[in-house]
Amino acid sequence: MKSSMHKVARKDGKSAQNVLAPLWFLLPALLLVGIFIYYPVFATANLSFKNYKLFDQSNIFYNGFENFRGIFKDLAFRRIIQNSILWVTVSLFFQFTIGFGLALYLRTKFRFSGIYQGIIFIPWALSGFLMGLVWKWIFDDNLGVLNDMMLKAGIIDVPIPWLSNANWAMAAVIIANIWYGVTFFVIMILAALQGVPKEMLEAADLDGCGKTKTLFLVIIPYIRQTLILIVLLRVIWITNFPDIIFGMTSGGPNQQTHILSSWLVQKITYDQDWGSGSALGLLILSVLLIFSVFYLLATRLEKESEES
Repeated sequence: MKSSMHKVARKDGKSAQNVLAPLWFLLPALLLVGIFIYYPVFATANLSFKNYKLFDQSNIFYNGFENFRGIFKDLAFRRIIQNSILWVTVSLFFQFTIGFGLALYLRTKFRFSGIYQGIIFIPWALSGFLMGLVWKWIFDDNLGVLNDMMLKAGIIDVPIPWLSNANWAMAAVIIANIWYGVTFFVIMILAALQGVPKEMLEAADLDGCGKTKTLFLVIIPYIRQTLILIVLLRVIWITNFPDIIFGMTSGGPNQQTHILSSWLVQKITYDQDWGSGSALGLLILSVLLIFSVFYLLATRLEKESEES
C-alpha cells in the first residue's frame, strides 16, 4: 500500500516538473516581452490621461480624456486621417501587386537571377529615414533629378512643386514608400512560392491549365494563408512607418503630409507633449487591434464559406 502511494507521489511530482520545466525556459523571454512591450503599453496608457509636458514638470496631473478631446478637436486631425488612409491603401496596393509580380518572375531560373534578387533586396537593408533623404533630393523642386530629367525630355515645361505643394508632396512620399516596401513582398511571397509542390504544378499543366489558371486555381490558394498574414503585417508596419515622411518633408508643407505615426513623433519629440502623444499612440494601437481582429475574422469566414 505504501509503495503504491510512493509511486503515485513520484508520478505527481514528475508531472508537476514536466509542466513547470517549459515555463522556466520561457521565463527569460516572458520577462523581456513584459519589460519591453507590455510595460511601455501600460505606461503609455497611464500617460495618455495626464497633462504631461516635458518642459512643464511642475504642472503634471491627471486630466481625464482631455488629451483625446484635444486630438479630435485639432484642425489637422481630419486631414491626417485622410492622409493615413491614403498612405496605407495606395502603398499597400502597389507594394503587393509589384512585389507579387517580381516574386513570380524571380521564381523562374534565368541567367543572373541571383544578382537580380540581390539588387531587389537591397532597399530592405537600408534605413527608411536615409532613403527619405535620398528621395527628398530626387524630388527637390529646383535641384531634383526627377524634375531635371522631365524638363530635358520635354514632358513638363516648368518644375513640379513636388515637396512644396501638399498634394504633390503626399504623392511623392507615397511613391517613395512604394519603392521601399516592394522588397518585403518580394522576399515573403518568393519564399512562399518556393514551397508550392512541383507535383501540383505538373498536375495542373497535364490538366491543360494555362499560366493564369494555374496562378489563380493552384498557386494563390496554396499560399493564401501566407498572403493573409503578410498583408496584415504590412498594414501594421506601413501605419507605423513615419521614417520616409520625416526624411522627405518632416510632415510639411504646413503639416499637410503628416500621417498618424508621424504626427505622434512630432508631438513627442518637437512639441514635447507626452500626454497628447501617448493618447495618440493609444488610439493608433486601438485602431490596429480592431482592424486586425476584423481582418482575421473576415478572412476566416471567407475561407469557411469557400470550403462549404
